[in-house]
Amino acid sequence: MTRPRQVFYCSDGTGITAETIGHSLLTQFGDVAFESHRIAFIDAEARARQASIRIRQAGEASGQRPIVVNTVLDGHLSALLAESGALMLDVFAPFLSPLEQELGVKSQPRVGQAHGLVDFAAYERRIEATNYALSHDDGVDVNYDEADLILVGVSRSGKTPTCLYMALHYGVAAANYPLTDDDLESTMLPKRLRAHRRKLFGLTIDPVRLAQIRQQRRPNSRYAEPDQCRREVAAAELLFRNAGLSSLNTTHTSIEEIASKVLSSLGIHRHLF
Repeated sequence: MTRPRQVFYCSDGTGITAETIGHSLLTQFGDVAFESHRIAFIDAEARARQASIRIRQAGEASGQRPIVVNTVLDGHLSALLAESGALMLDVFAPFLSPLEQELGVKSQPRVGQAHGLVDFAAYERRIEATNYALSHDDGVDVNYDEADLILVGVSRSGKTPTCLYMALHYGVAAANYPLTDDDLESTMLPKRLRAHRRKLFGLTIDPVRLAQIRQQRRPNSRYAEPDQCRREVAAAELLFRNAGLSSLNTTHTSIEEIASKVLSSLGIHRHLF
């Protein structure tokens, strides 16, 4: 069996940018197996040399040339990483020269600048939105007057992680409402949601996948039984249709994509930074 190709996400900051972009690229090669590693905070020569040695050794052990997705801005440190013999994919290089020409100024590389707290007001909004999502998780607090949106769905359909993602990345005050057995006995919206109709978005999921998720949470319970999951999902989808709610199946959809589609559907326009 062919060994997986070794991939390193290297950064002078957290490595999140390198990993996000690199993952998007590698998913275009679905028939190739990859083993990923993140090396963050390569902000000094010693760290760059250590990373280079680690990458080279991984290539020697696997018998294949490693791949490096690189967001290190310091040219000297990047050159040290290249001594590993890996295929170097510099994320920023293709864009800096055209921007310098267009703007008429030279770029000034700053370590960790991409994740710096440049806009303190935006940072505070994200923190407040995160606190809101936590306090309004799974119907804990049902005062939705200050909510930007409310995700509705059966338990374990992806509501909580999506709310937290939107809060952390977009500063959106996102609440979620779990549909209970009592709610699902009716084909109408629960009474407490009717005043917030314009804020609602439904999440659904494949019943088989739902049963697997619930089985991990509460093994061998009625909650995780396939028949119970099928009934709940069918009732929830009927409720969404009768109420005219936009909805999305989360089974094979990433959190990032769910969030983007929810915000777009509800006409909420927020920037990532």
